[in-house]
Amino acid sequence: MPPPRHTWSSTGSSSDVLRRGRFDDVVRRQLDLFAADQAPLLEEAEEADAAWTGAARGESEELYGAYQLVVDEIADRLYDVREGYASSLDELAGDEYRASFNKAALKRFRRYAALLDDDEV
Repeated sequence: MPPPRHTWSSTGSSSDVLRRGRFDDVVRRQLDLFAADQAPLLEEAEEADAAWTGAARGESEELYGAYQLVVDEIADRLYDVREGYASSLDELAGDEYRASFNKAALKRFRRYAALLDDDEV
């Protein structure tokens, strides 16, 4: 008989879940909702990026500034999502959640989430 696929701890949670991190599922769902809710802003950022990278030298500085404003707005909104949930947790759990959120957000929205590590968004 093959061994069971999951092992269960005394708390009733799967060892697979423990290896992934206890906040991974909620963070994934939060980022899925963020991508859906913020789709127009994310599209605006893509367009602004294409505009400044394809611009002539004389126009690129102004267009980069416009792009950076959109990036900052996305970072602010990611920060608000993160801190909104983290504020409902105790300090240790909040720190664990923030680390999980930062890792996932950086993986999924790298150019927009870099400021999350600074905590000065």
